[in-house]
Amino acid sequence: MGLISGILMGMIFGVGLMAAWKHMMRYRSAKRVSKAVEVKLMGSLNRDDLKKMCGDNFPEWISFPVYEQVKWLNKQLSKLWPFVAEAAEAIIKESVEPLLEDYRPPGITSLKFSKLSLGTVAPKIEGIRVQSLKNDQITMDIDLRWGGDPNIVLSVQAAMVASIPIQLKDLQVFTVIRIIFQLAEDIPCISAVVVALLSEPKPRIDYTLKAIGGSLTALPGISDMIDDTVNSIVTDMLEWPHRIVVPIGGIPVDTSDLELKPQGKLTVTIVRANGLKNHEMIGKSDPYVVLYIRPLFKLKTKTIDNNLNPVWDQTFELIAEDTETQSLILEVYDKDIGQDQRMGVTKLSLNELEAETPKEIELRLLPKLDMLKVKDKKDRGTITVKVLYHEFNKEEQLAALEAEKKILEERKRLKAEGVIGSTMDALDGAASIVGSGVGMVGTGIGAGAGIVGSGLGAVGSGLSKAGKFMGRTFTGQSSSSHARKRSGSSTPVNSLQQNGGA
Repeated sequence: MGLISGILMGMIFGVGLMAAWKHMMRYRSAKRVSKAVEVKLMGSLNRDDLKKMCGDNFPEWISFPVYEQVKWLNKQLSKLWPFVAEAAEAIIKESVEPLLEDYRPPGITSLKFSKLSLGTVAPKIEGIRVQSLKNDQITMDIDLRWGGDPNIVLSVQAAMVASIPIQLKDLQVFTVIRIIFQLAEDIPCISAVVVALLSEPKPRIDYTLKAIGGSLTALPGISDMIDDTVNSIVTDMLEWPHRIVVPIGGIPVDTSDLELKPQGKLTVTIVRANGLKNHEMIGKSDPYVVLYIRPLFKLKTKTIDNNLNPVWDQTFELIAEDTETQSLILEVYDKDIGQDQRMGVTKLSLNELEAETPKEIELRLLPKLDMLKVKDKKDRGTITVKVLYHEFNKEEQLAALEAEKKILEERKRLKAEGVIGSTMDALDGAASIVGSGVGMVGTGIGAGAGIVGSGLGAVGSGLSKAGKFMGRTFTGQSSSSHARKRSGSSTPVNSLQQNGGA
């Protein structure tokens, strides 16, 4: 009897134990499913949703990474770097050296690579973000960091100074590269690739300069000149919206839709400046203003002698290609016998402007646009400008694109002939929309320059010589002509002389 009762009790206990175990496993499974659902819902929330839920208790260390890590790609890049570096050195030598010459500042007569080696340390890709912004395109953003060991030596030469080799040391690059793949139906399924540097976050290129076998003091201001050259090339050629378009596949492809086009015209009136900082030991500074959206298309005002509160009241017209990212840059200089000194600089973002709405703005001048490395932060005065933005239609856009190309070609020709020292030289006068085209009416620097073409003209007011081309001579403006254009208006000048000089 005791045996039978023991067996029954054991069976009952066993069945109860199994039932309890099954119930516990079912409960744990339901809890896991519930937690998985909660985690999935939490994963779909953004920072603002979490702040609403947590209120003041929201932890600041929570982040939402948009870039995926690619450690495997960094490993492969390290192995491939010796071959990639060798190919990149040849491409940089071939493509960047002409840019150094185009963007060479006026104070330097020659700027070339003497040595170029990218070293043995490969760049590191911090992350990649892939998105499809258009149906026929794939956009890839690459967060790139490079603190390598390159050996880059520039051969720098200025007037009356022998060539000095200058080494770029401790080079560090921090940027986000945007690559756009234009898709196609035919193999290799990509018709073109667009490469650019995103403007936000701002690309950072840090380095130190060291003169080899000499001193940087032999060329006063050389560090600032090289910094400005590097910044101009990056901003004007590589930084979005500017881009490099590379056709793929070896067959002719229409890439016009991928290229950057003029979007509108910005009319700028330089009214006056107040409270400029004096840069002269005797007397007062002789200020003038250089204005541009792209560094290759600089214009400048007349010089006001011996005045720290100058009034110019001159009007200029500039081409804008992307109002969301581009800015109007205004630099005030002191005219001097040697190198002109910059008195201050400021910028106006074009996204602050409304089309066809005139606006008068007073801007504070700064020592540099990047104030992080500036110690002298004293007041440098203000500059007042009037601006008006006009958006192009299709016809005006195409005409402006052609005119812009012709202006750039003419600048290069004038530089090759020695009329101007650099394609970066600012031209006196104003830019003008002539008919359906775009023209620049302005003076050369110390020489006249002229452009004959539809919708395109440039007239020099040099004091010593006139630029000749196409069998005609363009003479400097007379004093009466200068008086008529004192307001800075940009009407075409027709004082041409066939087969003769002034």
